[in-house]
Amino acid sequence: MLKRHIKANSLESNNQLTHSLPSSAHRWSQLITDPKRQFDKPNSKYQFGVFPGEGIGPEIIDASLQVLRRVGELRSINFEPVIGGPIGLPAVAKSGQCLPDDAIEFCKTMFATRSPILAGAGGSRFVYDMRREFDLFCKINPLTPNPILANCGVLKSAVVKDVDIIVVRDNSAGIYQGTWTESTSPHGLQATQTFSYNESQIQKIVRVSAAIAQNRRQKLSIVIKSNGVPTISNLWVQCAKPIAKEFGVALEFLDIDFAVYQVVQSPTSFDVIVTPNLCGDIIADVGGLLLGSRGLCFGASFSTTGAGVYQTNHGAAHDLAGTNRANPVGQIYSLAMMLHEQFGLTTEAKMIDTAISEVWKNGFRTFDTMEQNCQLVGTQEMTELIVKSIQTGDT
Repeated sequence: MLKRHIKANSLESNNQLTHSLPSSAHRWSQLITDPKRQFDKPNSKYQFGVFPGEGIGPEIIDASLQVLRRVGELRSINFEPVIGGPIGLPAVAKSGQCLPDDAIEFCKTMFATRSPILAGAGGSRFVYDMRREFDLFCKINPLTPNPILANCGVLKSAVVKDVDIIVVRDNSAGIYQGTWTESTSPHGLQATQTFSYNESQIQKIVRVSAAIAQNRRQKLSIVIKSNGVPTISNLWVQCAKPIAKEFGVALEFLDIDFAVYQVVQSPTSFDVIVTPNLCGDIIADVGGLLLGSRGLCFGASFSTTGAGVYQTNHGAAHDLAGTNRANPVGQIYSLAMMLHEQFGLTTEAKMIDTAISEVWKNGFRTFDTMEQNCQLVGTQEMTELIVKSIQTGDT
């Protein structure tokens, strides 16, 4: 039995930076959704879909739902999770598809009323097929280290101090949405993959990024590979320049190799980073070093039609499944992001964020964030501590 010695703290001011939300009152999703589009009736019941996923997915999704139930009780909100079927490798084993027809229909039903999806990890091409099927063209990954964990990672605390980065990544085109073939040649087996971008796809994602930067520190970093992928890189440059000028934000271009180095070496030099999908995938995962653990990475993918899918950045971690060792916080952060972005429940989202900080401040850690003089806890114990530390949010 864990001994609870957590002090009740008042909720942070709505203007303070938290770790799962924008550093201002703005909601990123509102910059993505097409204001001219006619929608079906919006979600007024706080209903959302859930894909438990595979590996550690079901465990950390369950942890998130435990946290949500506590928030609902304290705030008298009736949240309505609707559980979907298998995705990823379990779905492949059952139907031969990582995103089977019943999962597609489930998402259509949810998205029709702008009900979001909280997703656990899904293997194979689940995430890529999901993004293409529903034009979830924009992925946002916040990288804001919690100062309480400044010494738990491999980077020095001075490096991660005051870091606040938003990585905006295109999901619609590029190498992850290309075409590929396998064949034989006189030299043996041959694999071919082709991919492309057009102006409209680049302009769409850069405009979102510039709008986010405009509401922050007015700096936009475009990550490309100018000589390695010359024509696509040049198109990103040509599309980005007029958009940055229109939004009044400073603009820089970095090749992916140097950008990754700078994210680790000088992360405070970044504000908003926008990238093709492969580059963004790399940077967001490297960003786990800034947070202190890959288990803390999270984000969401959005469409112009109001659809949103919220999930961690890490994979299914099959080796941790059923061991009570997985860190649930990345998935819980994605839940808080969903409350804020999709439902506008900022106070409730900050209740979760504050509770997580309180648990860490009192020295409880999962194995991946363990420090000297801290108490090691498992997935369920960490979840219970977060649930118990959630306060009402009344001021």
